[in-house]
Amino acid sequence: MSNRYAVILAAGKGTRMKSKLYKVLHPVMGKPMVQHVTDQLNSLQLDKLITIVGHGAEDVKAQLGDASEYALQEEQLGTGHAVLQAETFLQDKEGVTVVLSGDTPLITGNTIQALLDHHEQQGASATVLTAKALDPAGYGRVIRSDVGEVLRIVEHKDANAEELLVDEINTGTYCFDNKLLFQALHNVSNDNAQGEYYLPDVLELLKKDNKLVTAYQTPDFDETMGVNDRVALSQAERIMKRRINEHHMRNGVTIIDPDSTYISTDAVIEPDVTILPNTMILGKTKIKEDAVIGPNSELKDVSIGSRSVVKQSVAHDSAIGNDVNVGPFAHIRPQAQLGDKVKIGNFVEVKKAVIADGSKVSHLSYVGDAEVGKDVNIGCGTITVNYDGKNKHLTKIEDNAFIGCNTNLIAPVTVGKGALVAAGSTITKDVPADALSIARARQENKDSYFKNK
Repeated sequence: MSNRYAVILAAGKGTRMKSKLYKVLHPVMGKPMVQHVTDQLNSLQLDKLITIVGHGAEDVKAQLGDASEYALQEEQLGTGHAVLQAETFLQDKEGVTVVLSGDTPLITGNTIQALLDHHEQQGASATVLTAKALDPAGYGRVIRSDVGEVLRIVEHKDANAEELLVDEINTGTYCFDNKLLFQALHNVSNDNAQGEYYLPDVLELLKKDNKLVTAYQTPDFDETMGVNDRVALSQAERIMKRRINEHHMRNGVTIIDPDSTYISTDAVIEPDVTILPNTMILGKTKIKEDAVIGPNSELKDVSIGSRSVVKQSVAHDSAIGNDVNVGPFAHIRPQAQLGDKVKIGNFVEVKKAVIADGSKVSHLSYVGDAEVGKDVNIGCGTITVNYDGKNKHLTKIEDNAFIGCNTNLIAPVTVGKGALVAAGSTITKDVPADALSIARARQENKDSYFKNK
């Protein structure tokens, strides 16, 4: 296998998106389009990856980081001119270069691999990725000889009646012999209506030089979709959602209503997980076997243990153990850690708190900046009062403590092991182990008060 390189074209502004957000940064299933392309390419362990940036260059670099090297196209003078900006990185290198657009989020590593393999097996100088289109209107047609050799690519507006009947289209993704690519790019002319340098012209130059130009036809037209406006963006979202959900279902995950379930490409879900309708599983969420998620739940960058249930709740950037029950209507905020057999009930908010095995916060409570031990019971309406207007402070509740309903724990404060805090208390001092703490005003009844008044 020869050395392999890739160039991503990501310099265009994308005016048809009608957005202040740079086109290739628009997300599909929660991830920017250009990130999808980069991730698929990097799965192939290429020798070098260069992204051509222009409009929004710094934002693209910030998104991709060190996953790519970058070349700047200061003026957008066509796709051929864009690829030429990578010459500094690739000139005189032996090997194969694949060129594709940063607005093709549905392309897969398997298809790119098949394109590269076909190119090398054929000993071609250039190979174009093609697909069969149900409606080829607007696409360049791939015209082949009787033996399947690519004769030319004809743009729709230039095609004659016979050529318009061809349904094999140019997807805009190519493989080239690297040296021949950059030699030919210097000979591409901008003698056209747009005054631009077009990458497909390289194919014509190579054929004139008696070099072999081939085509590899992908069986999945959807993979080749380029996103140029919000309509195409929604179509790509729908296709990728279906692809992801089918992948998980075939791997043993039950998804009750795939049409209403959104799962990111980076989520890891084990077999025998059940996902109920109207659920979003985002980021790098990991869910272990036999968990039940939903309905109406949102998870992002969360780890969920085996047999845990998250019902009608939101959880972000947190860890949830085994056999945990969350919800309905709970909010697990970042840096929460729930141990095994924990219960977080309705209208409970947990933030930057560790809640150890077997503890329960059943309803209508806020637990923030806290360390809660094992087998603790936190009653309804309990608040860890963590913020003094300037700084956050820690609340500690040790193993087997019992916190009565409607309790305020004014941090920093510690409730000792096995202690009991009476309902309605406002605790401002540490509570010793095994103690009963009562901190509330003494009740006084004034008989006949309203009658006398």
